[in-house]
Amino acid sequence: MNVLPACPACASVYTYHDGLQYVCPECAHEWSDTAPASEDESATVRDANGNPLADGDSVTVIKDLKVKGSSLVVKVGTKVKNIRLVDGDHDIDCKVDGIGPMKLKSIYVKKA
Repeated sequence: MNVLPACPACASVYTYHDGLQYVCPECAHEWSDTAPASEDESATVRDANGNPLADGDSVTVIKDLKVKGSSLVVKVGTKVKNIRLVDGDHDIDCKVDGIGPMKLKSIYVKKA
């Protein structure tokens, strides 16, 4: 009999296979049934063009971004220097000239 893996989020044993992924009915977590090629490759942060980013890189904003809680806008073409990569949805921690420290999503920048 084929043994299914336990859920990595809640450790439930009631997982099931759905197409190309596993699903946990208890916490609704879904994950791929194929293992990533390597841990470093899956954890790499990439810009909008698919280029890998690293700490200390300079990036350019490719879309006007409203600053939450303010009337300020980070304009397209703004160059941000010396970025720092962090975990989470907003994976770039930086300081934007004229605005201050903020977090950006990597999908809205390109490597300069």
